[in-house]
Amino acid sequence: MKKIILLSILASFFHILSAQQDKSAREKNTLRVLSYNIRNAKGMDNVTNYERIANVIESASPDIVMLQEIDSVTERSNKIDVLNKLANITKMYPAYAPAISYQGGKYGIGVLSKKRPLSWSSLPLPGREEARALLIVEYNNYIIFCTHLSLTKEDRLASIKIIEEQAKLYNKPIILAGDLNASPDSQEITQLGSTWKLLSNTKIPTFPSNEPKETIDYIAGYTGKGSGYSTVKFHVLNEPMASDHRPLFADIRLKTDAAKVMRTEPYLQNPSTNGMTVMWLTNVPCRSWVEYGTDSTNMRRVRTFIEGEMIANNEINRIRLEGLSPGTKYYYRAVSQEITLYEPYKKEFGDTIRTPISSFTTWDDSKKDFTVLVFNDIHDNYALFDKLYAQVKDSGYELVIFNGDCIADVQSESIAVKSISHYCKTVGGNNTPTIFIRGNHETRGAYSMFLWNLLEKKGGSHTYGGFNLGDTRFVLLDCGEDKRDDHWVYYDMNDFTQYRQDQAEYLKEEIVSNEFKAASKRILIHHIPIYGRNQSSYNPCKDLWEGILSKASFNISLNAHTHKFEYIPKGKYGNNYPVMIGGGPSEQGATVSILQKKGNKLTMKVLNTSGETILNLDL
Repeated sequence: MKKIILLSILASFFHILSAQQDKSAREKNTLRVLSYNIRNAKGMDNVTNYERIANVIESASPDIVMLQEIDSVTERSNKIDVLNKLANITKMYPAYAPAISYQGGKYGIGVLSKKRPLSWSSLPLPGREEARALLIVEYNNYIIFCTHLSLTKEDRLASIKIIEEQAKLYNKPIILAGDLNASPDSQEITQLGSTWKLLSNTKIPTFPSNEPKETIDYIAGYTGKGSGYSTVKFHVLNEPMASDHRPLFADIRLKTDAAKVMRTEPYLQNPSTNGMTVMWLTNVPCRSWVEYGTDSTNMRRVRTFIEGEMIANNEINRIRLEGLSPGTKYYYRAVSQEITLYEPYKKEFGDTIRTPISSFTTWDDSKKDFTVLVFNDIHDNYALFDKLYAQVKDSGYELVIFNGDCIADVQSESIAVKSISHYCKTVGGNNTPTIFIRGNHETRGAYSMFLWNLLEKKGGSHTYGGFNLGDTRFVLLDCGEDKRDDHWVYYDMNDFTQYRQDQAEYLKEEIVSNEFKAASKRILIHHIPIYGRNQSSYNPCKDLWEGILSKASFNISLNAHTHKFEYIPKGKYGNNYPVMIGGGPSEQGATVSILQKKGNKLTMKVLNTSGETILNLDL
């Protein structure tokens, strides 16, 4: 007897170790469903051990557990409510359905779940040797059907018809699991397969547990109303002792509701005369593309391939449209199709979602006129941003620039996505491109180094660079942090010193380039100002760049950072060009700028949150 118990303990230990490895390999957006006929916790060693069953369940870390053959306060179970006992050990919520009365209590089936069920109910199923039951448990996003069918074929066939009629009553995905007492090639399973997709591998036997030879335990998903299911992983646990059945689980990915596939609207990045980048995010892994053309009724598809492979099974989508004609209006829409299963030789998909058709117009070097909006230092204050935008929304702009600290301390992807999505949606970023310049706050937080996954650098491979809008040259610089690299708060993880030096070399080349020299107007934009009355004693950009910039002829420099509006005429602080420092992020101090060029005339207007013009320049 001691030897049997020792073998049982060892078997449980190795099973737990194996299941923990399975747990670590679990994929995102899956529901782990475990089905287990526990024979009321009586093992192959004839020992009734509830803790052993609970350990098996916990080792697999399921979201849902469907159990069969469970006593409730019977004599043989010493008046223990077995499901509640298992629930207490596993810290899961129980739902029970008795099938028969037995020894002063009940005998039936049950469900354990990590999430609290919304409701549950049961109905009887035929069973001439003993009555059977169907337990129906409802959750927010799905329904669970748990059952244990009769030993008689006629009763099983009748039960499947009843289960089918019940499934028709619900408009959520339904997962059925249990001991169906039928082989995979039986009439019952064939009948089940007409409106249910088998999610368990019928080639792996589950009974008897010590030497499995039969497959009679199943997991399935109801497809009668269009719900989709993919088995990302399936496993029959190597548990030969705790019951006469082996437990099986499936990691199931439910097809996402079509309305929930898209996380953001598309937003335009990196505009040029012959190209445009369309970006958007989805809530689930997808394969995505853009459909576009000059005629909204006749659009072609563009996908992203790298070294022969389509970029797919991702949630951040970046599609570059190339070879476009300058000054041309294009219609487009973003398209994503959920990937519910991505294996080497098998893939399954959910719905294909198309956004409403949007449009953009490519830049044209021959077009000299433009209107550009510039925001700065919003610090995720969306109400403030909305108030500023209300003052300029009718200005007919072709580009929106965010000059730093609009996203405050990028601690997580969700924070960055929320900010980018709000700004772009507000300014109509699906029709008008936006450019984000990094301020010192965008360099902070756990997600800061990944921020450019969500955006595209107008400077190409760097956060600095230049571009032409008509015959006007824009030069963008990245000042980095506002403290020394060796400041304790950076934990020896910054080297903006080198990055600024790299930009000094870039500036030397930029100001002698043909694009710079040929431009009729030149605009410099960077977050931390070199000049102004609110200067910090630490100003490495001034030290590195002033000598170079003094040789360049800019019409204006647009800066931010100090949170106090300031206009500095040319020469006031030795500056070789006028400087405007935007305010913010308070309602009293915030500003928005409108750069406008008409013919050879370049103007800049600065407004506050009340729409009052606080600066009007002819540049």
